[in-house]
Amino acid sequence: MKNRSKIAVLGGGGRTGNYLVNQLLKEGFNLKLLLRNPEKFNISNPAIEIISGDALDFESIKELLKDCQAVLSTIGQRKDEPLVASQVTEYVLRVMSEYKIDRYVLLAGLNIDTPFDQKSPKTIMATNWMKSNFPLIQEDRQKAYQLLEESNVNWTQVRVPFIEFTDKSSEITVNLKDCLGDKISALDISKFIIKEMIESKYSKQSPFISEL
Repeated sequence: MKNRSKIAVLGGGGRTGNYLVNQLLKEGFNLKLLLRNPEKFNISNPAIEIISGDALDFESIKELLKDCQAVLSTIGQRKDEPLVASQVTEYVLRVMSEYKIDRYVLLAGLNIDTPFDQKSPKTIMATNWMKSNFPLIQEDRQKAYQLLEESNVNWTQVRVPFIEFTDKSSEITVNLKDCLGDKISALDISKFIIKEMIESKYSKQSPFISEL
């Protein structure tokens, strides 16, 4: 395992991101966070360095990733704002290559398709609902996956169903072909992301994780 003492975090100001930040701190990592509104961030810790900026700004991504050994992202699409998934992925991959950072773990929805999927009718229904109701967002997220596939980076895209924002921790199931459960807690997502960052068990893959 490579030494990953400082971690760049995208989306750390969001609901799932807060759980990830707290879990990273609990496990002793130093963090760099990119925040659009640092004054609204309520986690105070000397192990956190805050960069004020926007993930859609290339220079902000460069500043965030400098001196980091891995990148974690829980960034999501905000309502009525520019599409983020593919643009942020493009910027992150470009800067990772420049800085020779090898590890990228990001959170995504179960609606993203990969060539390895064998989705159940229930998962297909959820995927098709997203395609019908939010086609531009869906296309953008699918484009982000293609960028990952075409890159040389050691990435893992973690696909999840409905997120419960609780400190509840349950046994989870991991599957590369289908989402087997209906929900997962933000705490369990955070634990899985950190473990995967370290172990790279699902390198260049898009596992589904859910509560059993």
